[in-house]
Amino acid sequence: MLKALLIGLTATVALPLYAQTTPAPQTRPAAATYIQAGTLLDRPGQPPRGNTTIIVRDGKVAELREGFVAPEQGATLVDLRTAFVMPGLVDMHVHLWGIGGDPMRARLEALNRDRFDDEMTAVANARTTLNAGFTSVRDLGGDPRGIRALRDAIDAGTVEGPSITNAGEMISVTGGHGDGGNGLAEEFADMVHGKEINLCDGPDDCRRAVRAQVALGARVIKFAATGGVLSNVSGGLGRAMTPDEMRAIIETAHALGRKVAAHSHAAEGTKAALEAGVDSIEHGTFLDEDTIRLFKAKGAYLVPTEIAPVAALAQARGGALPPATIVKAEAAAAAMAASHRRAYAAGVKVAFGTDTGVSKHGDNATEFALMVRNGLTPTQAIAAATTGAADLLGRDDIGTLAIGKTADIIAVRGSPLEDVTRLEHVDFVMHRGAIAKGPQPGT
Repeated sequence: MLKALLIGLTATVALPLYAQTTPAPQTRPAAATYIQAGTLLDRPGQPPRGNTTIIVRDGKVAELREGFVAPEQGATLVDLRTAFVMPGLVDMHVHLWGIGGDPMRARLEALNRDRFDDEMTAVANARTTLNAGFTSVRDLGGDPRGIRALRDAIDAGTVEGPSITNAGEMISVTGGHGDGGNGLAEEFADMVHGKEINLCDGPDDCRRAVRAQVALGARVIKFAATGGVLSNVSGGLGRAMTPDEMRAIIETAHALGRKVAAHSHAAEGTKAALEAGVDSIEHGTFLDEDTIRLFKAKGAYLVPTEIAPVAALAQARGGALPPATIVKAEAAAAAMAASHRRAYAAGVKVAFGTDTGVSKHGDNATEFALMVRNGLTPTQAIAAATTGAADLLGRDDIGTLAIGKTADIIAVRGSPLEDVTRLEHVDFVMHRGAIAKGPQPGT
């Protein structure tokens, strides 16, 4: 009788958890959607609930009701009764712009592509990221105008992708990790340097660079505290900015209401950034006990990006990256795991991030297994990609599923609390109340 009633009153969506389906285009949310969840992790870090019905209205979670509740007249029913349902994932360090995870192709096509080609690739990367279960991301480096346009198009619902908190271009000293002229022939380097408003030397110039990115629409500021693996220079991974330059960046960004992320490998750069009040350290490759104590004293987050040095090392050894990167990739890959084990054991706050763009878009969730291998429990790793990431973003509408929260919801087969690699295969994605992946009504 109940089954007949559901068929008569609703458009039923059943998730074939044991069959592959082609992701369907994102649709506008119906007046109400009833999601019947077999297991619901509504508050990561706490035990999951049993059979629960999530009622979604106008892109928000309207109700959480025990059991499988029959939908109201005209509502859409999503059948996830054999699935594990949880909040959408958040990746705090991605690069949607341009070709990601294929540096050899990017180098070969460098003279044939322009920012309009990269914009089209970014649109595809955003869709791939959403289909992987990541409903929000922090983009930490790309064309400032292009990423802002992509962010706004996704917010308007005209393009499919995760909600984006964008940094624009990374702020860097001349010759630092964010200097696009590194390693270029003279005529090309001169041309690039003439356009790089993200470069700064000295505190006053660094204040200007922050304001320039904010003027272009940046909602977070990123700077290079140290050298980087992928820079085509041999300068290593040591501190690149002075403490005064870092302090000027952070104080200016905070005054403009923006949080600040510091790309940092060497402990000296990480310490200086933490002492200056940075909100997050990206990578944190070389961490000693003093640095770890400073993390905790300042309440800053570590965004581990553990997949990045693994991917970069494979690319470097395979000849896809310039020779100058090889030694740096080897050093970062060798040091990161031990550093992060110490940080995790000490209770440093962690927010999930991958540096996707170094690795391939859509493979973001492979980061979870590395985090668990280095000491986090699956529960802690999932919290880093939900509640921890939401806290670092300063967003109280995501990270958990509760009344009034944004309806960013995913589903997988089996419990990722038992096997975190299950998050590498997401079967259902809802973004802001709209079904982005999974069977559509009427199918």
